[in-house]
Amino acid sequence: MGVIYVAAAMLAIGLILAVLSLDLSGGEPRGVAKSLMLVDHQVDRREVVTTELAARDRLLTPILDRTKGLARALSPGGADDRYTKMLDQAGNPASWTVERILGLKGAALLVGIVLGAFYGKFQLPNALFDALIGGAALFFLPDLLIKNVAQRRQEQTSKSLADALDMLSVCVEAGQGFDAALLQVARNVDGPISGEFARVLSEIQIGKSRGEAFSSMGDRVSLSEVKNFITALVQADRLGLPIAGVLREQTVNMRLVRRQKAEEQAQKVTIKILFPLMFCILPALFIVIIGPGGIRMMQAFGG
Repeated sequence: MGVIYVAAAMLAIGLILAVLSLDLSGGEPRGVAKSLMLVDHQVDRREVVTTELAARDRLLTPILDRTKGLARALSPGGADDRYTKMLDQAGNPASWTVERILGLKGAALLVGIVLGAFYGKFQLPNALFDALIGGAALFFLPDLLIKNVAQRRQEQTSKSLADALDMLSVCVEAGQGFDAALLQVARNVDGPISGEFARVLSEIQIGKSRGEAFSSMGDRVSLSEVKNFITALVQADRLGLPIAGVLREQTVNMRLVRRQKAEEQAQKVTIKILFPLMFCILPALFIVIIGPGGIRMMQAFGG
């Protein structure tokens, strides 16, 4: 009888476990469907253990997520598109996104208001005025930083553009295809122009036409010589003209433009050095040359 009771208990426990397993997994997909679900599943930040995130993600990201709404509300319409274009012109620096910039602007606004009120000693109306000035200054500080990075990148692009066009022209005249010549320039030329040509080649490979890819490059690089080169290249592509001849002419023009810019910068040196000469060098020379004579004259008249 004891064996029968034990067998019945075991059977009951097995039935209960079977029912529980069916209830728990009956609604979940299995096999290939489950594998596809795991591939398509995107891990949410809330599903990650807090200790597995970097310190920046644990501390700064939640704050920026809350302050970006404030910056978006104070920014004019189309702010996302404007910042996307600015980041493209700046070369899309690592970890710089539109969401992060808006979050930084909102946080900088709050910090500026607090610092301005603290500078005004929390006494009206000085504290209110200082808070407005500090908040506005820090609110537009990320815009100035991005524009500064974009301007320096445009200057670097202008310096390396002539060398890139030389290599592009040589590769095309040697018999390489235009896409292969772009790849050689992207691999061997230093500077931001190599990244721009690599992006153009990637856009061509994913299905864009050559004219559309170079037009997008013209939107990212605001240099006049780059726009002239892109315009000539797009027209040659549409009209079926030989690209080698167009590249040769554009290379000569690019060399001329770079020489003219160098001469322009050289002419500006005399004007730029005038103010340091007047306010820093000449007063020291006057002190060294006239100082001893002035001291002797004071001693002579004083004695």
